[in-house]
Amino acid sequence: MQTRVQRQTVDLSKYPDLVVIYLGMRVNRIYGIKTLFGFGPKISSSAQAQPDGLLGHEVFIFSLFPMHAGIRQYWRDLDSLMKWTRSDPHKQWWQQFLKDSGGTGFWHETYLRRGGMEAIYDDIAPAIGFKSFAPVIRAVGPMFGAAGRAGKEFVGEPVMSEKELYGDPHQQDAA
Repeated sequence: MQTRVQRQTVDLSKYPDLVVIYLGMRVNRIYGIKTLFGFGPKISSSAQAQPDGLLGHEVFIFSLFPMHAGIRQYWRDLDSLMKWTRSDPHKQWWQQFLKDSGGTGFWHETYLRRGGMEAIYDDIAPAIGFKSFAPVIRAVGPMFGAAGRAGKEFVGEPVMSEKELYGDPHQQDAA
């Protein structure tokens, strides 16, 4: 028996500045399982709080071995997303992760309806996403923050500065 396809689409005209972001956390070491499962409830509750500009939030699994979980979020615009990333609890989570990954790796890829894409891969060894075909470079200078990588401007301060993350480059050169 044949079943007719019920084909549908969406009208995105009310979302000219739509931003779609895919995020993933991958377990790199056995103790990373605890980190991954510790973040799940925190992220879900932050999405349930409906931060300004968050239109949709979906959770999925990329793989069970190695454990690799993902999130897809839809944001009204880049400004809403960037403001949320600089507020608590996200700011605290990001600072904590950048100091100690807890045996995991983290990545995100961002796509902007008006043009622009960007990505970051922190402690992600396999070539996934853009990393599977584009040259990989160090996240410094204009490539340090998401807005710069996407070719956009954002006036807010980063969650953590390059100096805080990497240390003083002049001291590294002297060592």
